Parts: sequence; structure tokens; C-alpha cells
Amino acid sequence: MARDTLSRSLHDLGLAAWFGGTLANAVALNPAAGEAGSSSRSGAVANAGWDRWTPVNAAAIGAHLVGSVLQLAGNKGRVAGQQGVASMAVVKTGLTAAALGVTAYSRVLGSRVSSLHAVPAEDGTTPSGSTPPEVASAQRQLSALQWAVPAITGALVVVSAYAGEQQRETEVKTGVVKRLLPVG
Repeated sequence: MARDTLSRSLHDLGLAAWFGGTLANAVALNPAAGEAGSSSRSGAVANAGWDRWTPVNAAAIGAHLVGSVLQLAGNKGRVAGQQGVASMAVVKTGLTAAALGVTAYSRVLGSRVSSLHAVPAEDGTTPSGSTPPEVASAQRQLSALQWAVPAITGALVVVSAYAGEQQRETEVKTGVVKRLLPVG
């Protein structure tokens, strides 16, 4: 039971921080950086915020992944024996892989922007007329990706909640029966 609690806690807390932090930065930090007083300060503020968030986000993602692996290992019997659990695990894995890919690519782009600490910008993801072209390109991509990460991790929260419902005793019994005695 303690292992189940640990795995669920790591999974859920990691996912919550990954989702919430990226959403907060997209909603608040990036636009607020535009209020820094000058275009060079806007870039510096956004870069400082994202650079501070990166190690926390990495720890959150790590916790989520460890929790996910522990949950999968702990539920291997349900995955094999309960109808719908294996497909749910595949969906969760696909969403996690997509979120990891978008997050990693966003970090690569963020590193390009952050490499010039006080790069001129309108806000965290909007280049100004004096933003170097390679940084402006990265910012334009980040403008869309800043919403992709919370969208995918938000979908993962919903799917995880549904997967949690599959663990209710009545659902387990129904799923095993349906697996053993398929209808039609």
C-alpha cells in the first residue's frame, strides 16, 4: 500500500507542477515581462523567470515519470487482466511522450532565447524589431508551444483521473468479467 501511495503521489504531484508551472508562466510571466520598462529588460525578465523554472520543471517531470513507472509496475496485473486498462496505459504513455517532446523542444528554443540574456523583446514570446533573427524565430515558435505543454499535460491530468476511476473495485470486477466474457 505504501508503494501505491508513493507512486501515485510522485505521479500526481509531478504532473500537477509540470502542468501548473508551464500554464502560469504562459499566462503570467511571458506577458508580464512586457511590462519591464524596456525591450531589453523584457527579455531579461522572461529569461530569468524561465531559467528559474527549468530545474523545478525537470524535477517535476522526473517525479511524474518515476511515479508513472511505479504505477505501471504495480498495476501490471490489471493491465493484463482488466478490459480497457492496457489501452488507457497506451494513451497515457503517448500523451506523456508528446508532452516530453514538446517540453524538450521548448527548452531548446528557450536556451536560444536565454543565451542572449537581455535580448530585446516585446514580452516573453514576442520579438521586437531589434530582436536578432534567430532569437525572434525561436520566440515565435515558443509563442505557440507555451500553450502546447499545458494543453497536453492538462489532457494527461484528465486521462489520469479517468484511469484512476478504473481502479475502483466495481470497475476492476466489471473490467475483468468483460475481458473474460467479451460480449458480441
